[in-house]
Amino acid sequence: MKVKNITAKIQVYTIEECDSLKKKLIEAAKEATTRAYAPYSKFHVGAALLLENGEIVTGSNQENAAYPTTLCAERTAIFYANSQYPDLAVKSIAIAAFADGDFTEESCAPCGSCRQVISEVENRFGKPVSVIMYGKKHIYEVSSIQDLLPLSFGKENLPEN
Repeated sequence: MKVKNITAKIQVYTIEECDSLKKKLIEAAKEATTRAYAPYSKFHVGAALLLENGEIVTGSNQENAAYPTTLCAERTAIFYANSQYPDLAVKSIAIAAFADGDFTEESCAPCGSCRQVISEVENRFGKPVSVIMYGKKHIYEVSSIQDLLPLSFGKENLPEN
């Protein structure tokens, strides 16, 4: 038997250490939390995508009393971008969460379903998507979703047609 170690490089910084573009993307994600529909969880999440043409697209979580039909902010933004800008790659995604009257202290990471969708975006365009996870205490950033989902399921796992 062999052991395979998997490591991830995660940059940790504060909002003061961000360049102007990252600050703009994070602010767009924070602003998107105001459009979340979260009457059940009271956990408002916003996501902002930076497309390769410089356009910023946002999304927010949209809940439903039947929880399986709820949609996360990340997927809302990605699906909107794919429908409106189908030929543009996503360069970065910023995620922020608001609960109990303030933004969360800890960074908000994408759930497993969102990680899989971001992975598909990377595969679709053959380019990495940096993931910026905002928290008041610190911001985490990975240069590719593969750092958060190293053993992802992709087209290479499917039989050829």
